[in-house]
Formats: sequence, structure tokens, C-alpha cells
Amino acid sequence: MTKTAIIVSISSDIGTALAQRWLARGWAVFGTYRTRSAATDQLAVAGAKLVVCDTSNQESLDASCVELNHLCTAWDILVIAPGTTEPIGLFAETDFDEWARSIEVNFTSQMRLTHRLLSSRRTQAAIDPCVIFFAGGGTNNATTNYSAYTVSKIGLIKMCELLDAEIPDVRFTILGPGWVDTKIHKETLGAGARAGANLVRTRQKIEDGDFTRMEDVLDCCDWLVASPREEIGGRNFSVAHDAWGSRGLSEALLSDPDMYKLRRSGNNLKSSISSSSV
Repeated sequence: MTKTAIIVSISSDIGTALAQRWLARGWAVFGTYRTRSAATDQLAVAGAKLVVCDTSNQESLDASCVELNHLCTAWDILVIAPGTTEPIGLFAETDFDEWARSIEVNFTSQMRLTHRLLSSRRTQAAIDPCVIFFAGGGTNNATTNYSAYTVSKIGLIKMCELLDAEIPDVRFTILGPGWVDTKIHKETLGAGARAGANLVRTRQKIEDGDFTRMEDVLDCCDWLVASPREEIGGRNFSVAHDAWGSRGLSEALLSDPDMYKLRRSGNNLKSSISSSSV
């Protein structure tokens, strides 16, 4: 059976690369874009069915979901790829309305899209449909100057676990692609001093060409698409730091249901302190 994929923000760099790979395999690919470009034109020529969608506008988003549900009545893979790091800057110095709009684009709208498109997932397939979100930095530290983007990505990570627990016939997972050479880094460069130390780091990455390979991101997505729910469901993976695709990782995931999920550390501190003070 030919696989069918919907890629929200197919015009993003990762979205476009995934679409090109899957179209070349003969998959049916549907996608959304906000602004028409040479990339969207090429995807349309290659066979992708495209729908306009502005994720910052609820009416546009809802209309695109209606059209997608009409065009694609049974998807196997749903990729949710929109994102912006703006507004960049310290929280107290950021326009709050811009901050809230970023949460809308990076989190709430992605949940709305998922909610609207779930009804057209394929049922009774050999392997359950797969939904892939994209994570970002900040899970293990404080990414100052990027609070809206960071808290949205953490929200997505937790939603993956919640959706995995609530909807057992869909595989929900989230992938941290790492430093990929994409357009999103222009936002940091444009922010200048408001980006803090990340401005220097970004410039250095670009100068050195020190990026995660797009090929690795695509290969990891293919691995997620082919993996069972017991391994990937509700988990946050890293392209650059995880041994995805290996037998060792699969065994570790199957033996530890908490692995690669948001958890509070230090829960045993009280008991250890109580014991030592006796």
C-alpha cells in the first residue's frame, strides 16, 4: 500500500526535504505553506498537493484543515514542522503580545492542527499512523532570550506523552533535529545583541559549517515512521545525540518507559537526606 503523508509547513527546509524524499519513493504527499515560493512550485510539479495555511491565523488554519481532510482521507504520517524563534530577547524586555503569538505558532496552533486532522488518519493499517513534531533546545538548561520558543517546545514534548497515553492507535513522537542549516537561524542573526551569547555561537556554527546533516534528520524520521509505538511513543529523540536505529537503543527503550520523556530529577533526595540524618 502506498504511504500517505501530510507535512504541515512543507515549505520549511526540513519539510521540503522530507517531501522530496517521500515523493521520490512514490508516496502521496500533501502539505501546507504560508507563502508560495520556488520550493513549493517544485513540490507541486513533483506531485505534492498543497494547501495555503497561515498558522498564526485561526481562520486560515481551520480552512486548511477542512481542505486537507477533504483531499487526504487516510494519512499514515503527519509531520508538524512550523516554528519561529521570535521574539528573541529577554522576557521582561519583550513585547508580550509578540511573545504570546509565538506560543500560538509554536504550540497552540500545532495542537489545533493535530486535533483537526486526527479524524482523517488511516485506520486498520499494518502499523499505526505516526505523528512527528519537532523539539528544540532548552529541555535540559535555560535558553535565555528564547523563552517563547523554548516553553512551546517543552509543551510539545509533554503533549506527545499525553497524546500517546490517550490515543493508543496513533504513534506520537517528537524529534530534536539539532543545528540544521535552515532559514530559522536568520532570526538569530537579525536579532543581533538581543540573542545574547547565542548570536556568537550561531555565527561560529555558520562559519564552520558545523551543522547536523539534513540526511541524518531525514533518516531519523524514516526510522521513527518504521518503529513500533512501544519504542517511540511519547518520547523525545535527538538526531545528533541518540543512537537511533540501533538494537541497543531499542532494547533500552523497551526496558524503560520513562526514557526520553520529561521527568523531574532528584525525587529520591528527601529519603536519602532523611536516612543520612538518622
